[in-house]
This record gives sequence, C-alpha cells and structure tokens, in this order.
Amino acid sequence: MSSIPHLRLLVTFDTVCQLGSMQRAAQELNVTPPAVTQAIRALELEIGVPLLNRSTKPALPTEAGERLSSAIRHSFALIEDTIVDIRHLAGLSEQQLSLCCTLGMATYWLMPKLSSFYGRFPDITVNVQAPPSDQPVLSPGLDIALRYGRGGWTDGETWKLFDERACPVGTPRMIGQVAEAGGLEDVPLIEVRLGSPHLWDTWTDYFEQRGIKRARRPSHVFDNYVQAVQAALDGRGIMLGWRSITHKLVGDGSLVELPSGIHDFGTSYFVTCSHRSMSKQSTKHFIDWVTGLDR
Repeated sequence: MSSIPHLRLLVTFDTVCQLGSMQRAAQELNVTPPAVTQAIRALELEIGVPLLNRSTKPALPTEAGERLSSAIRHSFALIEDTIVDIRHLAGLSEQQLSLCCTLGMATYWLMPKLSSFYGRFPDITVNVQAPPSDQPVLSPGLDIALRYGRGGWTDGETWKLFDERACPVGTPRMIGQVAEAGGLEDVPLIEVRLGSPHLWDTWTDYFEQRGIKRARRPSHVFDNYVQAVQAALDGRGIMLGWRSITHKLVGDGSLVELPSGIHDFGTSYFVTCSHRSMSKQSTKHFIDWVTGLDR
C-alpha cells in the first residue's frame, strides 16, 4: 500500500505554502477555509508531524513543512515537464497556451481583444483561467500570467503592458448627482473587497491620497469587479473604475468618468511568462501580440 498521502491534501498544503495564507489558498482552490484547515490537519495526522507553525500569524511552514513543500513543488515541476515533453512529441504543445488573470481583466480587457489574436494565429488555442482569489499565480501547467501591481516577480520573464489608472465612474445620471452634491461625500459608492488584502487600491486609499472626506452614505459591497460593474451600469452608485476594467465602457458612453477624478496609484499591468514556456512558439506569439496592443 502506498504511503503517499492523497493528492488533494498535498495540493492544498502546497497552495497554502505558495500563497502564505489559508484564506488565500481557500479562494484559489475554490473551497471554504475550514476545508483547507481540515486538509492540513489530515495531512499532518497522516504524516505524523506538524507542518505549519500556528503560533505565527499567518501560520508558517515548520522545518518538516518546508521540506515537504519543496518536494511537492519539485514533483509537480517534474510532472509538468513530462507533460510538456509528451505534448511536444505529439505535436500539441505549440498549438495551445494556458493563461491566468483576474476575472475583471479577463472579462473586460482580454476576451474582447482575443479575436484579433486568433485572426493572426488561428491554430493556437488560449486557455484562460481566472483564480477565485483574483491573484494570478504561475502554478504548474500555466504559461502566462497577466498581473496588476508594481512588478518584481521572479517566477518568469516580465514585461509591462500599461500603466493602470483609477477614476470614479458611474452612469451620466449618477455623475450628475455628484456634481449636484458638490462631491463624493453624499453619494452611494460601490465597493469591491477582494480576499487578497492590499492587492487593489480601494475607495479608502483614493480618499486618503486625494484628501477627500469619506462618504457618509452606505456602500454596495461586492467581491469581484464583474458584479461591481453591473451595479454601476444599473445606476446603483459610483464605482472606482480602472483602465483595465471600465475603459471600454467609458469609451462607448455607458459609464462616465468623474471630471478631474483620474488618480495614479503608481501601479501597472504586466505580463509574465514562466521560465519553462519561454521557448514555446505559441507563447512567443502571444507575448509579441499582447505587448504590442498599445503601440
């Protein structure tokens, strides 16, 4: 009988180690936090030693946990390399690539543009994944990640796509209400609160950096930008819009930007290609295409 624990337990533990949080791991795996906790405890019980030091916040891997995490990662890398070799021998690897990005980025920026990529490369299939955590990670099997932030990733080669900008947006009627009220203090706001803290700047950051009083009206709170955009389109409030998400809707007049409301948080969107995928022709074609969209 094999002494190797169930794959689900190993994947859960590896995800916790990579993301540094059980909460983030739960979102990435699309399960509840208690399910992650139970999986880690089951794995510790099966192996017979603690794998996480729960006296720290967040819990960090013990020495045994570090060894196991390293072994899992190397094993997954070996499996990934083997699959790549099999696909290459079968002539399949060059015809497809796997990409991850946030749900909002996929919905409002990438998917509307992909038809132009397929027009140039009809034989290549792009598989798009949007992690529930809204924190794209170049896990095994993924070639490319489109990511928001300030750069500095070390898991592949990275190029900047565009500088991100934020601006309050709403329907023409809602923006008119802001003008009538004399500011944002007395209008309903649409909040997006993601599971990954400090990943995206929020209304609180916007108000603090621009020296504006916090709105007194209750906010509509959502956990993703797709729902938030729909609420803005329905006229339920003012949303902190981002270039990657609301640019097209502002362009066609569905939403209107608050005059003089654009703010630069110093963040950008980047594309990162994993080290293993740098030699794939399909990946090279995609990188050339996506980095040339704003030229």
